[in-house]
Amino acid sequence: MPKPEKFGDPLPFCEPAWYQGAPSPYYNEGHRRHRARVRQFCDEEIVPYAEAWIKAGSYPHKELHKKAREARLIRVPPSLGGADDNDSFYELITLDEIARVGGGNILEQLGINSMALPPILSHGSAKLIRDVYQGVCSGEKNVSLAISEPGAGSDVANIQCKAVKDGGFYVVSGFKKWITGGCLADYFTTAVRTGGPGMGGISLLCIDRRLGGVAVRKMPTQFDSAHSTTFVTFTNVRVPADCLIGEENHGFKYLMVNFNHERFVLAVEALRSARVCYAEAFKHALVRKTFGKRLVDHQIVRFKLAEMARMVEALQDFTERIAFAFSSGVPDHELGIQCALLKVQATKTFEHCAREASQIFGGSSIVKEGKGVIVERLYRRVRATAVCITLRRTCTTTFETMSDIYTVNSSNFCSS
Repeated sequence: MPKPEKFGDPLPFCEPAWYQGAPSPYYNEGHRRHRARVRQFCDEEIVPYAEAWIKAGSYPHKELHKKAREARLIRVPPSLGGADDNDSFYELITLDEIARVGGGNILEQLGINSMALPPILSHGSAKLIRDVYQGVCSGEKNVSLAISEPGAGSDVANIQCKAVKDGGFYVVSGFKKWITGGCLADYFTTAVRTGGPGMGGISLLCIDRRLGGVAVRKMPTQFDSAHSTTFVTFTNVRVPADCLIGEENHGFKYLMVNFNHERFVLAVEALRSARVCYAEAFKHALVRKTFGKRLVDHQIVRFKLAEMARMVEALQDFTERIAFAFSSGVPDHELGIQCALLKVQATKTFEHCAREASQIFGGSSIVKEGKGVIVERLYRRVRATAVCITLRRTCTTTFETMSDIYTVNSSNFCSS
């Protein structure tokens, strides 16, 4: 069997193992072609403009999304006319390569669209799917999740945004906070309270941004972003009743299932971010000299690099296993524990690698210029990934919350 051709950076662990010629049971020739397409797209359409877009706080999303669609970065499920080989590894490759740019959240909305669309595709009416899906998959429209509120982050069952039925409409009033991509969104997949307290009173509505009473403002963030984290206000917004996603008061269940794919997306991006921190630190250690020798010649620095590589490679294997489960048809609701643990592992790995890379760069990692600029930027991104959310995802989820999902589910299993 011929050995796969190597791709990308040849330095140890600066790329995934299968990029560097290692055999893999997961990737085929289609994946390798897609990898080359996405790498070329990022190098030509994002990297040369990234700094300017980050400083401006936005990127030309309509133009870039259209180019991404033409380059086949936006892939359509087979059930909706896409290619039969559209498995989860294509998504993994796309998200991984975009994250390789090194912060700034450029093209971030593609990941948000992939989180906010599934509830509509799984539970929405044929009309709703037709109205929303075509525009999003063409790159012309965007959809964001609107779940978290000022008083309800990970406690989704406690949301207060109300939707009161009034004839053929729902009248929606309330607030949503930390909504990623709100400035770009044409639609919001919105969690609202249509019933009593708790999880049994939550429904999902697809709210058109153009409706009267919808206001969106961008929130300043700790991290650099050409995307947007937003505060959304709904003031007596009259939403047509046929924009209800699935059944009334069943929204909590839909969201819990949807969060598993969301955690996978977050994990992939954290994985590559951690690998970028390692790669930047390793290359710096090869040339930077202290006390008469290169940093890499100091045993403690080699230890730091080895530990970073160990964690990144373990996370890569974990992430690919979950991608294989999705691709093999394992239902999302059966992957809750695994996806929760994956996100914990991913964010802790990213946090560790960002800290150690910063230590290796020293003073160069605390200024927003020069050779440590990527590590400095990613270091400020860590908390957004770990504490929450997704700052592109809209539902704050901490290490502790994810770990507790495992504990509760394991306890239920042991007691049954």
